[in-house]
Amino acid sequence: MVRPRPAIRDVRRRPERLVSAFIAAGLLATAVTGCASQSAGTSASQSAHPPVPSPSRSTAAAPGTSAHPPTASAAPVNHGPSANAGNDAGNSSASSATAANATAAVVAPATPAAPLATVANAATSGAGASASASIPEPAISFDTWLARFRVEAKAAGIDDATLRAGLQNVRLLPRVIELDRAQPEFTRPLWDYLDTAVSAQRVTRGQAKLRELRTVADAASAQYGVPPEIIVAIWGMESNYGTYYGEIPTIDALATLAYEGRRAAWAQKQLIAALRILQNGDITRARMIGSWAGAMGQTQFLPSNFLAYAVDADGDGRRDIWGSMPDVIASTAHFLRREGWQPGQPWGVEVRLPAGFDHGRADDNLRQRSAQWAAEGIRAADGGALPDLDDAAILLPAGARGPAFLVGPNYRAILRYNSAMSYALGVGLLAQRIAGGPDVAAAWPRDLVPLSRSDVRTLQQALNDKGFDSGAPDGMLGPATRGAIRRYQRSTGLAADGYPTTELLRRAQGF
Repeated sequence: MVRPRPAIRDVRRRPERLVSAFIAAGLLATAVTGCASQSAGTSASQSAHPPVPSPSRSTAAAPGTSAHPPTASAAPVNHGPSANAGNDAGNSSASSATAANATAAVVAPATPAAPLATVANAATSGAGASASASIPEPAISFDTWLARFRVEAKAAGIDDATLRAGLQNVRLLPRVIELDRAQPEFTRPLWDYLDTAVSAQRVTRGQAKLRELRTVADAASAQYGVPPEIIVAIWGMESNYGTYYGEIPTIDALATLAYEGRRAAWAQKQLIAALRILQNGDITRARMIGSWAGAMGQTQFLPSNFLAYAVDADGDGRRDIWGSMPDVIASTAHFLRREGWQPGQPWGVEVRLPAGFDHGRADDNLRQRSAQWAAEGIRAADGGALPDLDDAAILLPAGARGPAFLVGPNYRAILRYNSAMSYALGVGLLAQRIAGGPDVAAAWPRDLVPLSRSDVRTLQQALNDKGFDSGAPDGMLGPATRGAIRRYQRSTGLAADGYPTTELLRRAQGF
């Protein structure tokens, strides 16, 4: 059940002053609904989540990377903007996210019931988060922008009745601007995130929900080839099994983001898509609610993804991902299948690496058949045979000291939902447990302390000074930075896992 929506002050009159006041005040971003992906990661148009603020969904993208910016609550971890952004080109892409072997930045949940998706995308835990003041303030008032947008929306095919219903009482939401501009400083270790994402309580509840919805889930699985436990795991990550998926009016959130300017073109496209959903009669404006980044419903679809993937599975003539469980389940399965899910294959499997394994080979750009990995001595953690995967890569989410996984196309399909590595891993492990499978066998390196954003900037500069190009220091751990770390590790005889640690930082600084 969605909690009653708190009143949000209408600030259409001279909003630019209010926006400036919020940013100048340096208010900290706290966990809120969905981000994504998501995430703006993988592309916002393909993930379930929208592009995440700088550290960008869940998001995500994050379908389409869900709409999860740094959320913590309903995040389930996708929605918001993508998972990573910054100087490293391709940081938010699904393939890059697969290779991301760095500690996941996670936002602390705003409420116990909140999902985890957005959390995986970006995040901060209060202290250390700051608002970015480098974004120019809008040059026109919100009312003037709205009048111009009406003309563009009408030209895009939105009729007058829908424009009146959707935009007549639209509000500018300063809190959305604050959250969109927030820059996280401190990160949460991946293992702490997974402790919550795959907790005993979440597993037990997921198993109960699957029993409750077995007929619906099996029907969707038969049609799209996605296992029921995967669908239920995404539902659990995105909205804590429907208990919280955001309470912000989607039209208001997207109008605010389109006006504010940082992601204006993206937000305007999503706003037109949201109006088209209203025009199609799938949902009313009052019921179209979700995260501050525009992700909607129980599995946090961005409006553009809703139009592309939402399914009317209950046959009532409407695609309702807010209140119809057949529609929620089928739409989620449809998204994954269309984004590359391979029926009959697992998302991945925990593995044991042979002695002397070159950790530099744990790279998403290095993919081969599981039979080839087996020939190199890779074994399943339980001692069994590796699953038959054509395009498999080794994932070291916590570096050489942590667990290792062999992941294939279906892991990357989950990344299309939310480009955060932590989210995709969380979905896979939660689904595994819901289906009665084992927890992670290898121990996580819980003694390691993740680097803060400023620490990463310092490391990037130190690597650059030593001739290992990581790009312009921006505090983001993307492919370029991980590549530079690997090259430096090789040069000093360390395991080339690309994983940043405080010890590595001190060494690179010459201490």
